Amino acid sequence: MTINKTQNGNELILAVEGRLDTMTAPELEAELNKSLSGAESLVLDFSKLEYISSAGLRVLLSAHKTMSSKGGMKVTKVNEIVQEVFDVTGFADILTIEA
Repeated sequence: MTINKTQNGNELILAVEGRLDTMTAPELEAELNKSLSGAESLVLDFSKLEYISSAGLRVLLSAHKTMSSKGGMKVTKVNEIVQEVFDVTGFADILTIEA
């Protein structure tokens, strides 16, 4: 998994590439823990995310909880496979997902 970080004012943009699973979720969690303190809003660009597991969903839920008290969080450019996981697990109802 690769994480590309961009800071745009108070907005943190993380572009995640590859697989977000049991092996890689701790890497994203560590990046979020390190970077969220200075961010008012979070954008997760999933245009190159191929797969997400329950471990990845847990990291997203934690980030969502943290950002809900700030400017919020949105997930963008989700492919059909990841969207199906969001739909089946109910995350589509929790997260703000944009094309």
